[in-house]
Amino acid sequence: MSDTQVTPETEVQAEIIETTPVEAPKGDRRDGAPKGDRKGGPRRDGGRGGIREEAKEFKEEMLEIARVTRVTAGGRQLRFRASIVIGDGKGRVGLGIGKSGEVQGAIEKAIRDAKKNLVTFNIASGTIAHDVAVNFKSSSLFLHPAHPGTGIIAGGAVRKICSVSGLKDVIAKQHGSSNPITNARVAMKAFAALKPVSQMKTFTKASTSEVAKEKAPKAAK
Repeated sequence: MSDTQVTPETEVQAEIIETTPVEAPKGDRRDGAPKGDRKGGPRRDGGRGGIREEAKEFKEEMLEIARVTRVTAGGRQLRFRASIVIGDGKGRVGLGIGKSGEVQGAIEKAIRDAKKNLVTFNIASGTIAHDVAVNFKSSSLFLHPAHPGTGIIAGGAVRKICSVSGLKDVIAKQHGSSNPITNARVAMKAFAALKPVSQMKTFTKASTSEVAKEKAPKAAK
């Protein structure tokens, strides 16, 4: 027998030491399964437990986030206004504006509004089919097709709309207002005024045939 005297304190300490659980090293499990193979957890092999990222249908570009104030009888209400343009890269673009007390809520409203106001136009060899000049309020815009390799020569809101629409070569000149929302609206109006490529080919063939008919009688005389 040992000479150590057992006291109530030593008995309590012994019980605490015996009942304390031993933690397994991180990354190892007692059943031998690798970390992350639990039911519902992420897996390295991309199985059912993996996280999949869905591809977005539209590309999003932020035009402006502004803080706006509404004066009411109860006082001033501070909110956020988000302006966003979206595009699928195939000739569809949309402009949306949303307001909310939080920035994230305003962005979500703007995206929903942009999906309701989509404009579709045809892209011919990475550029537009013909020249177009439009006016909207105090802003005016001129769009001109460009040769391959020119790039997007534009600035401000017009450049962002062209980039999400799928255009690769275009020349734009804007005059008047510097408001990004007004410039975006005049750009949307310009894209809506573009004619389909099929109509442009028909018009070209018709004009060529008319010129040939006019020259034919003169040559005969």
